[in-house]
Amino acid sequence: MAAWNSRGLRGSTLEDYINMTNEKYLANHLGLIQKIPTPITPIRMNKETKQITLAYFGQKSTVDYIGAVQGIPVCFDAKECSAQTFPLANIHPHQVECATDTFSIHNIHEHQINFMKEFELQDGISFIILYFSTRDEFYYMPFSDIITFWERAANGGRKSFTYDEVDKSYRINHGKGIMLHYLEMIQKDINERTGE
Repeated sequence: MAAWNSRGLRGSTLEDYINMTNEKYLANHLGLIQKIPTPITPIRMNKETKQITLAYFGQKSTVDYIGAVQGIPVCFDAKECSAQTFPLANIHPHQVECATDTFSIHNIHEHQINFMKEFELQDGISFIILYFSTRDEFYYMPFSDIITFWERAANGGRKSFTYDEVDKSYRINHGKGIMLHYLEMIQKDINERTGE
């Protein structure tokens, strides 16, 4: 069973940006996206601050966010990378060309891939919002790209993808008073799927 040992709010900036964006989308009736809480079982708490300092994950989580955007079901995960290479799965550090030691928070796990694949089969749209923190750049990764990288790894290829492999036309920008205006990228993804 996986364990979580709190070392602060890693990745919280990305989630804060997404949460603020989702609130703006809801207020403007553009979409209803909910954060799915990660199921944990607390083991140790700081009695003074009432914060959990050690916990075990109760079960495998699916994705970070799920909802609907103007009638279209969407699900996505939020990932942050502080290097130029993003590892895909729980891989021993010597097997991946990555200049970071925080592998477990960067990974895309098999159960998440399976969930996104099934979601796509139900005519939903699955994707990842990926934040390259050292570059301060946000990208929408369509499921077609995610599954391509995943299958490459499953077939004995590279177990990661690089910044250079990310489609730069899917860069998420700020705009119209919205922190991470990812709806524009969902529309681009839909247009590419339908050939528009």
